[in-house]
Amino acid sequence: MIAGVGSESGTRVVVGHWPVSPLGSFSDVMVETVAGHRVLLAPTDEVAAFVAATYSFDEVRIEPVRVVVDGPHWEVRSTSLTLRLTTGRTTAIGLLLRLVPVRVATSPTWCTLTDPVARVLLGGVRTRGTAKAGRREYYGATGTRCVRSASGSFDGTDLGALRPVEPPCRFGFSSTPRRPGVTTLVTTVVDA
Repeated sequence: MIAGVGSESGTRVVVGHWPVSPLGSFSDVMVETVAGHRVLLAPTDEVAAFVAATYSFDEVRIEPVRVVVDGPHWEVRSTSLTLRLTTGRTTAIGLLLRLVPVRVATSPTWCTLTDPVARVLLGGVRTRGTAKAGRREYYGATGTRCVRSASGSFDGTDLGALRPVEPPCRFGFSSTPRRPGVTTLVTTVVDA
């Protein structure tokens, strides 16, 4: 799952919560400040190395990242970040995604077909592209919910109220949608 939110302070936060992955279960956070400084918060050197080899950051911090999801409530904690989210209803796109069998929705072929549609409907969101080191990536979404509220702080500075993810995040070839939300997806990364 990926949660993407903007804030009144201008800081944008993307939380990756991966119960299953080749690196085991982990959560990581990508933060872009209002000044455009991109920070990766990763729980281990191994996770940091993989994520930083795929996406672009100005700074990488190794620190515990804990994500607790309890129904609509998310609590994200690390040394640098505290973030509380409350999700709301399934979006219209989320309802459409439910109609697609998971095996189809998560396949690279489907991601390639849906990429032009995602770019138009979601303002530049991409479902396929090339990451650092020539890696090819595919984002196979299976559901999405809106985020109704968010609060927290980064490096001791209050994030302020929930806002759209604007400007788009610059970690890789795609940003999280402008509208704050939580997307359930499978990410496929193919080395060059």
